[in-house]
Amino acid sequence: MSAELKRTIRNEADVRRSVLESTLYSREAGFAETPSHLIATAVSELVRNILKYAGSGEIRLRRVKKLNRRGIEIEVVDDGPGIADCEAAMSDHFSSGGTLGLGLPGVKRLMDEFSLESAPGEGTRVTVRKWI
Repeated sequence: MSAELKRTIRNEADVRRSVLESTLYSREAGFAETPSHLIATAVSELVRNILKYAGSGEIRLRRVKKLNRRGIEIEVVDDGPGIADCEAAMSDHFSSGGTLGLGLPGVKRLMDEFSLESAPGEGTRVTVRKWI
């Protein structure tokens, strides 16, 4: 696979394809089976959020290096309604969509680095990294 993988998310088939591709991508980047499954779980949550809250968006996976480490960066972006209270959204059991409210906090726990940028009416960008 190339150094970057980019997919548009518009439907459930795109979600399934992104999850599968993220597993393959992480394995080819050198991740073992368990971390690859953690990455796929994070991707699943992030792209499902795109469908649920924004309707469509994009995911990008990139191989990254930092000092003597290498890993994968996952960025999801949408032009949806945005998140009114990012701090609350990062609290376990907070949900604006009638779910369990464990998605974003769970992704943060699965990954090594996590960044959330969002504002009402301006969409959302989540960037996460996992290091080998």
